[in-house]
Amino acid sequence: MTVTARPNAGPLTVLVSTRAVLTLPDDSLLLSPATISISPTTGKIVSIVPAVLPRTSFPPSATYINYGAKLLIPGLVDAHVHLNEPGRTEWEGFSTGTRAAASGGVTTVVDMPLNAIPPTTTLSGFKEKLVASQGQCWVDVGFYGGVIPGNADELLPLVEAGVRGFKGFLIESGVEEFPAISSNDIALAMKTLNGTPTTLMFHAEMIPPISDSVGDAVQISEPPLAPHGDLKSYQTFLESRPPSFETYAIDEIVSLAHLAPGLHLHIVHLSATQAIPILKAARKSGVDITAETCFHYLGLSAEGVEDGDCRYKCCPPIREQLNQDGLWEELTAPDSCIRTVVSDHSPCTPELKLLPSHLQTIEAPHMHHSDSGIDMTADLARTKEEKRAAKEAAREAAKGVGDFFAAWGGISSVGLGLPILYSSAKKRADAGSKTAPTIVDIVRLCCAATARQVGLSHRKGALRVGMDADICVFDDAEEWVLHSGGMHWKNRCSPWEGHRFAGRVRETWLRGAKVFEYGGANGGFVGRKPVGEAIVEKRTA
Repeated sequence: MTVTARPNAGPLTVLVSTRAVLTLPDDSLLLSPATISISPTTGKIVSIVPAVLPRTSFPPSATYINYGAKLLIPGLVDAHVHLNEPGRTEWEGFSTGTRAAASGGVTTVVDMPLNAIPPTTTLSGFKEKLVASQGQCWVDVGFYGGVIPGNADELLPLVEAGVRGFKGFLIESGVEEFPAISSNDIALAMKTLNGTPTTLMFHAEMIPPISDSVGDAVQISEPPLAPHGDLKSYQTFLESRPPSFETYAIDEIVSLAHLAPGLHLHIVHLSATQAIPILKAARKSGVDITAETCFHYLGLSAEGVEDGDCRYKCCPPIREQLNQDGLWEELTAPDSCIRTVVSDHSPCTPELKLLPSHLQTIEAPHMHHSDSGIDMTADLARTKEEKRAAKEAAREAAKGVGDFFAAWGGISSVGLGLPILYSSAKKRADAGSKTAPTIVDIVRLCCAATARQVGLSHRKGALRVGMDADICVFDDAEEWVLHSGGMHWKNRCSPWEGHRFAGRVRETWLRGAKVFEYGGANGGFVGRKPVGEAIVEKRTA
């Protein structure tokens, strides 16, 4: 078979492999040999043949790359990332956060409305964030808006401006500019957004009326709501955020769902399996509600957390192995309420993690500030004021080293999700699990469904003709260990350090251009300058 280029069709790039996960016309997924032709001019996939065609099938001017048995899958869509810019760029930023995404085969991230300052709770705040993102993004970036008390009038203007959905907290978020919402606030948001093509999402934890746990109501471990037990014990922290926090919050959301029958509702970072029956019952009764879980809930367990190792702190917490097993079973259930898996990349400076000295293994970044071809100094190096503030924070933090209640809660992992999920699934399959997800399931959970969740399935999350040529080249045969020097996010502090993974992302292509190649020039960022775009098209589905 010969593929003939049409006159004036422009340049052609052809990627072939004996294994690719293709999306069929009925949206089902198929693992198949494939020859994928893409237009570098339009950034779109122009042809897919479910076979390996030879180089001679294409014009001499075409770029032809044969990946052998390496997997070709759609670029991942990470629908839950905190980039923190503007306002908290010492925690993360558009440049470093999206570079990390690109290094892991993620071609689209969706930025949460917090912890930037200002948060994306107003149209003006959204515009500030868009300005801050210009010229910095190594992958495409979508944006969520936020629901806080008193901003209901901002929601529809944000829909018109192109946000992909909205998030609200039913418990204090930990940052003062993003307060928790009441039942009345939830009801008002539901009524306001009902019938619009968007998603209303919830951090679903609430302190039950009988609880005396601190939750996130305070950020210091002192009375009046003191926890019971050693503050450096992970078990003490785990018991302070019991599954009832999640089930109570989800019950509240479901009880209000009748106010918005035409609105998609979504639970972010579901941790407790006790909430699954509630969600399934709601879905069976006709409520349009789904959930996501996170890579850390599927790859880490409470039994493996050392006391004082606050790298593992997040909310809801990483729970016991038995709970993790239940999450895995739900992922492949025919009627699963967990439709997506995301990172919830929520970084901070290492000082805020309050790590004991023996856990402080952070290496200096192995990159020049100008190695991307642009001035990275402002993004990668702290100002004198930031350094002074960090030293002051460190002195204060020393009082509570290893204190899970005083440390910042959040886990850094953007760009690491594919190796985490693939390795964990492989381990379960090797142990005899009949329900461990396959690579096809992973594409469904991390590409197709996440794109659908944010209204981008018409261009993202699938290898299909007409889609953006976002492609991840994944070598599932390679094994490797993550060291802090291999982390591409700004602050190299993560509980994943030291973990061994099966499968490495070798290349990432964004809209027909290779933006990352493991071992390549410029630290792997072979594009040399960011070509990602802010996604501001109004959502239609």
